[in-house]
Amino acid sequence: MAKRRTTQMSDVARAAGVSLMTVSNVLNGRPNVGADTRLRVLEVVDELGYEINLTARRLRTGRTGAVSLIVPRFDHQYYSELASRVSDALAPEGLHLVVEQSGAVRERELSALSLARLQQYDGVLLSAVGLGYDDLERMHPDVPIVLLGEQDVPDRYHRIQMNNTAGARLATDHLLACGARRIAVLGGRLESDRPDVATQRTEGWAAALRAADQEPDPALVIPVETFSLPEARAAIAARVSDGLDIDGVLGLTDEIAIGAMAGLRDVGRSVPDDVQVVGFDNLRISEHVAPGLTTIDPGHDAMVAEALRLLRQQMEEAATPPEHVVGTVALIERGSTLVRTARSSRSR
Repeated sequence: MAKRRTTQMSDVARAAGVSLMTVSNVLNGRPNVGADTRLRVLEVVDELGYEINLTARRLRTGRTGAVSLIVPRFDHQYYSELASRVSDALAPEGLHLVVEQSGAVRERELSALSLARLQQYDGVLLSAVGLGYDDLERMHPDVPIVLLGEQDVPDRYHRIQMNNTAGARLATDHLLACGARRIAVLGGRLESDRPDVATQRTEGWAAALRAADQEPDPALVIPVETFSLPEARAAIAARVSDGLDIDGVLGLTDEIAIGAMAGLRDVGRSVPDDVQVVGFDNLRISEHVAPGLTTIDPGHDAMVAEALRLLRQQMEEAATPPEHVVGTVALIERGSTLVRTARSSRSR
């Protein structure tokens, strides 16, 4: 049987109608290529299935042309949209994105950051959940790295964080302005042994209630351990069926909020007439559910741009001062709440 011929760079150049040097410039992310030419070359690379030998490239140029994104789960819409945004932002530079799933497990996050794995990438974006402060303190990655998320990290790391507390407070303020008084926080958590999304967003909910002279009721904090839509749907339906009196819901993610709307329908409650609902994340699906979901936009594109800026700085300079960037949040109003008001909050 004849051996299948491997696609060569010369095949890409011939199909795209450009020189070998142009193909090399595109694949190595060099800026001296026009946007149309770069796009044509990348389309041909995809069509022909050209595979880049990252090890050989690193030995030759010191770069692999690949960036790693390590996230807890693929099946959460937020992380799939994050990967899409990062990939779109890297493509014009000829950089490739490799996405890994850690399962929020410490050992898998450590494995993803092993020396052998890191040598495959020019930079790493890590959403660390399983790793603790001490783990990160002991590590000294030899490639640029930017941490994403809420965890406490050593000062020497670059870090991008959502403004979780301000966003949840903004959402709760809006529900109060819409007339809601018994506001459940679905997916909430009152205490944790370290910072996380659930506790920070619950803190924002509680702060808004206290500012309105309402004492937060622990009975209104409804856990959703997996942050999944089906669990959120079942949790809110069960609590309302058991007699929990609510007229508002802050879902700690859009998936949780959409699950809440489904669960409320399951027990005969109308959104927004009986119960008003606000989510958090401004996922693309949030404007396509019925009614459209009022939600907090955490500034996805701006945070991706900042994360890649920090990676590039590290890739181009021997040392850069570590930065801690906190995103800007804004309220996006749709049909799941009743009163239309223009509000936003900028991080400080």
